[in-house]
Amino acid sequence: MFRKLTDTMYASPQITVDEVAEAKALGVAVIVNNRPEGESDDQTAGAEIEAAARAAGLDYVAIPVTHAGFSGPQVTAMRQALDAAKGAPVLAYCRSGTRSTLLWALAEAQDGKDPSALAANAAQAGYDLSPIRALLDSLAAGAR
Repeated sequence: MFRKLTDTMYASPQITVDEVAEAKALGVAVIVNNRPEGESDDQTAGAEIEAAARAAGLDYVAIPVTHAGFSGPQVTAMRQALDAAKGAPVLAYCRSGTRSTLLWALAEAQDGKDPSALAANAAQAGYDLSPIRALLDSLAAGAR
């Protein structure tokens, strides 16, 4: 269920409390929840995932992203979550994993990572960055 974007980044559709143990087994240090609470009736509440993560010794961060799009503070919060992992893997999830992947790519581009490489990583995991490619290019150029 977890889709590997890089050696230190996974994206996923909605996770369950039971899947927190799977994340820990992969070496994940931080779980990032990109779903707004109450987005659908079948989603596991963020508080339940947070409690399971903390009980397993993992950090948990909520950076809800609605379908309205991304903001600068959300990109910054994702960058902080990635940095807090100190090189250990991060698992970000939302309804399908797409918003998590897009937010990861924005944070990486803002940090100067190559948008083409980000797009290739996303594509091999089944995600498409083309809707935000111009923004990725702009962020990466601004980081140089």
